[in-house]
Amino acid sequence: MIQDTYIKVGMADLNVTGAGGVLKTTGLGSCVGLTLYDSLNKIAGMAHIMLPSSDISRDESLNPAKYADTAVPELLARMERIGARIRSLEAKMAGGAQMFAFASQNETMRIGPRNVEACKEILKRLNIPLIAEDTGSNYGRTIEFYSETGLLLVRSVQHGVKEL
Repeated sequence: MIQDTYIKVGMADLNVTGAGGVLKTTGLGSCVGLTLYDSLNKIAGMAHIMLPSSDISRDESLNPAKYADTAVPELLARMERIGARIRSLEAKMAGGAQMFAFASQNETMRIGPRNVEACKEILKRLNIPLIAEDTGSNYGRTIEFYSETGLLLVRSVQHGVKEL
């Protein structure tokens, strides 16, 4: 029996693993947990994306894992370094909730939906199919991604466990 090795992915963080690794991130509210999987080589990657675009960055040193437009290319590069084939990749994602209701319809307050839209746009541009998602609504999620199978478990207090 192979024992799984859990690898934490923090907020504005990303990581990759080969066979036997399980990537896990907690506290997905408006953030998106994006996963990429190469089933031929059993290589998995996960990014905990906080914001849709690095254009709004005020940081002197950019954290590429924080923004959808920089996290996905960085995740791809790291997966390629350990043997993933870009043409074999499939994506899944969870999160992107609208955690608070606002009286105004201000676009900047729609962080969760904008994160989801940005991830989908980047995946489409890179020709990576999005095969499953559990996004939107107004509740938090924790996800675990298994490199042996490509299974994404989505846990939430209100909705239990979903398998994607």
